[in-house]
Amino acid sequence: MTVAPLQFIRPRQPKPAWLKVKAPGSENFMRLKGLMSELKLNTVCEEAHCPNIGECWHHGTATFMILGDICTRACSYCAVAHGKPGQVDQAEPTRVADAIAQMALKYAVITSVDRDDLPDGGASIFADTIRLTRASTPDCRIEVLIPDFQGKEDPLRAVLDAGPDVLNHNIETVPRLYRMARSGGRYPRSLELLDRSRTHAPHIATKTGIMVGLGEERDEVLAVFDDLRRVGVSILTIGQYLRPSEKHAEMVRYYHPDEFAELKRLALEKGFVHVESGPLVRSSYHAHEQADAYEQQRDAALPGPGR
Repeated sequence: MTVAPLQFIRPRQPKPAWLKVKAPGSENFMRLKGLMSELKLNTVCEEAHCPNIGECWHHGTATFMILGDICTRACSYCAVAHGKPGQVDQAEPTRVADAIAQMALKYAVITSVDRDDLPDGGASIFADTIRLTRASTPDCRIEVLIPDFQGKEDPLRAVLDAGPDVLNHNIETVPRLYRMARSGGRYPRSLELLDRSRTHAPHIATKTGIMVGLGEERDEVLAVFDDLRRVGVSILTIGQYLRPSEKHAEMVRYYHPDEFAELKRLALEKGFVHVESGPLVRSSYHAHEQADAYEQQRDAALPGPGR
């Protein structure tokens, strides 16, 4: 009889108390969920299993995910489905703008799956969504969380020329872990995108986010902070990576809230205008407060009477 070799399985780490959140179910949460379904809209809040969905939707904010719900890349950390996307819905920008108007949002975040199958990566749909939202809800500030457009400059310019208030592109992790974590992504390409944004539209705030817990070293994280400051990024989010399933990248360790506080302190010392750092922080968490901090600093730096 052949005896199978023993397999040693690393025990799952119990989830710390600071990562436990209340299940969503408020009246406003249910209203938004119904509205998204009625208008046939996708949200990254749902697709990416965001732990803050209850809090954000309760307060009437959401991150709209345009260009479908199938990504052309298969990043090992991401819960969004990947494969061959469907046809682009040309009416989607109108539906998103209508939803923002119905919700009377003061701040909206618009993101997308990667669409490497499209010549412009979906930039025209981003631009149309921005313009239609401006027309229907002029007082709403708009943040876009964009893919890298495969390093193409024209799609980035198209999005910037539509006039968002904040241009966000997540760096996600340290360079050493890119091959493991970001299918199709390139660390230098993401830095170049953020630098091009600052150069082409210096009045638009640039923002990025990084996950921790994938096996990065502290010095590597701080080196990423330095790279981001060199390309002029103003707003930074730092959050805990949470493994969506056993098929996704392994979560190496949980960071303690005190470690997040220390990373925030170090990032602010390097010159970021605003830093959100915590176990449950995601890219769009308290996004309006991040934009407020940037605008206050920008306005304070403008020349005026007596300055």
